[in-house]
Amino acid sequence: MDTLFFIFSKMVQFCIEPLNWVIVFVAFSLLFLGLKKPHLCKRFLLLALADLLLVAWLPTSEIFLRAFEDVVPKVNLAQMSEKDFSGIIILGGAIEGGAIALDRGEVSIYSSAERVTKAFELIRKYPELPFIFSGFSGRLSPQGMSEADAFRQLIAEQGLPDKYAHYENQSRNTYENVLYMKPMIFELGTGDPQKPWLMVTSASHMYRSLKIFQKQGIQVIPVPVDYQTGNHLRWDKFDLEDGMQNWNKLMHECIGLVAYWITGKI
Repeated sequence: MDTLFFIFSKMVQFCIEPLNWVIVFVAFSLLFLGLKKPHLCKRFLLLALADLLLVAWLPTSEIFLRAFEDVVPKVNLAQMSEKDFSGIIILGGAIEGGAIALDRGEVSIYSSAERVTKAFELIRKYPELPFIFSGFSGRLSPQGMSEADAFRQLIAEQGLPDKYAHYENQSRNTYENVLYMKPMIFELGTGDPQKPWLMVTSASHMYRSLKIFQKQGIQVIPVPVDYQTGNHLRWDKFDLEDGMQNWNKLMHECIGLVAYWITGKI
C-alpha cells in the first residue's frame, strides 16, 4: 500500500505542477493546428503563455511558499545546551546519490544544500550527540547509491566525527523517514521520552515533517533551513527557473499535506 501511495503521489504532483501544463497546452495547440482550427490553436498557445508568466512572476509562488516557511518558527539554539537534546535528525532530500555518484565518485548536493551544511554545523557543535541521517531516494526507479550512503561519504570527506553516526537508507518519503527511524530514535534516546531531538529539514517542509513526528509520538525541536522567501515579496521579479523551483516545492508540500491527512498519517 505504501508503494502505491508513493507512486500515486508522484503522478499527482507531475499532473498539477503549472510548468508541466505548458507541455499539454502546446501539444493541444499543435493538434488543433494540424486539424486546421487556428482559433483553438491560438487559445491554447495563449494558455501556455499565461502559464509561463504565472510561473515566472515570483510573487505568485512566493506568497504561498512563504506561508509554509513561516508556520514553524525558528528556535534559538544558543539559549539551549547539549544536555537538552537526545540527538540530531537530518532528513534527506538534498543529496544526489544514485548512479552518477557511483560513476563519478563524487556526491552532488541539490539547491537544498543547507540541510547538509546545517547538519555539518550541528555535528561539529555537538560531537557527543548521536545523529541519524534518513533517506534512500525520492525517485520512482532509484539506482546506485542511496542518499544515506552519500551522506556517509560526505561525513568521511569532511573529517567529521562518526562515532555516533547512524543511517537509515530505506525511506522514499517523509512518512517512511519517520517510520524507519522510529525504532532507532527510541533505542538511541536517553530514556526520557520528553527529551527532544533536533530535526533539520527545509523550512517549507518543516510543518509536514513536524506533524508526522508528533503523530508518531516523537518530540523534536525544528531546525528549519533552505529558506526560499524573504520578508517582502519581489513584485517586479520575473525568473522562470526560480519560479519553477518554488512551484515544485509548493505543490510537493500541498500534495503531501492533503495525502497524509486523508490517509491518517498526520
